[in-house]
Amino acid sequence: MALLLLLPVSALVWKLYQLRRSPHDAPLRSVTLCLLCASISNTVAMPGGESGVDAVAGHGAAKLVQNVLLLLAVYFLMCFYLYSAADEDAGRRRARKEAVVVGIVAVAITAAAGSVPHEVFAGSFSTADMTTPQIAFFYGGAGLYLMYALGTACRWTRRYARMSRRPHSTGLWMAAVALGAMAVACAIRAVIVTVRAAGVQVSGPLMAAVAFLLVASVLLFAAGITYSGARARISSLRLWLRHRREHRRLAPLWELLAEAYPDNVLRPASSAALDRWRARGVHRRHHRRIVECRDGLVDISPYLLDEGDDSAVLNFDSSELAVRLRRASARIDKGVPAPRRALPLAMALGSDRESDVKQLVAVSDALRAAA
Repeated sequence: MALLLLLPVSALVWKLYQLRRSPHDAPLRSVTLCLLCASISNTVAMPGGESGVDAVAGHGAAKLVQNVLLLLAVYFLMCFYLYSAADEDAGRRRARKEAVVVGIVAVAITAAAGSVPHEVFAGSFSTADMTTPQIAFFYGGAGLYLMYALGTACRWTRRYARMSRRPHSTGLWMAAVALGAMAVACAIRAVIVTVRAAGVQVSGPLMAAVAFLLVASVLLFAAGITYSGARARISSLRLWLRHRREHRRLAPLWELLAEAYPDNVLRPASSAALDRWRARGVHRRHHRRIVECRDGLVDISPYLLDEGDDSAVLNFDSSELAVRLRRASARIDKGVPAPRRALPLAMALGSDRESDVKQLVAVSDALRAAA
């Protein structure tokens, strides 16, 4: 039960963060409201939540609140697709019509629940007396609407999944499977309500299997709608860690060049302490250190050649370049003037940025090892 609550709440927190950045995004607002209703419904369904609501609003109120919130959750899920349609005006009109439908269903099941004594309405789905027409209508009406809304959302999700590319399509297919499974579970529950209303008993294992299918589907749906965002965040975290690691590994090379040419050190964009940990600050410091190292290597390049060497391009491996950098730094400390103009350093690993960084890191590691 804790896991059933944790995943939707985690997804809700993520969507609230996105909504804060895009408050006028109607589809995003619909998904957020869907998760909000689902999370509150799950909270009310918990033993502590159910007893608390019943103590305040009367026995059986928690069950009614939980089911109405579920109806609203699937309604807002449908609104996500309606607001995402190419024809926004048609989507809004359809959303208003669907709001009327869900409102009628919510009022009808509320009236059904209020027309029976609290003792009759006390049981759960597995223990409720379905031979009472109002109880059968309460569970059957809510289940049929859920089946309709979830089935419709499943069809639309499959359509978007076919049109999307990975990783978005992977998350959409997960959500589509979950929605389809939830619709099937609601259909089975509607059949169970009909059978039990006729006075026929249904086996406990079948009831437990349907309940498990619903729980598993909810978890899969929450995982599906957060999959692409979570994967993007994981990729960002890996890049953040790599840039912090490379920034530290470049320290020996940067310190040598900064001591020789302090004017090459760029002014920090921010002096805030948190900037050292923010993603933007980490990437900015990483890029600045690479630029400072490359500028320093250009300035120190005339000192890297031995006497009588007239090479036009410097092409050393990392270990040899580290040794020559130590010697060049010592010559600069002694005030030796530059013997010749700056020379380009050949890239041993290629000419792209990643290869450039790899070479700088390799030279810095060689300097650290030599020290």
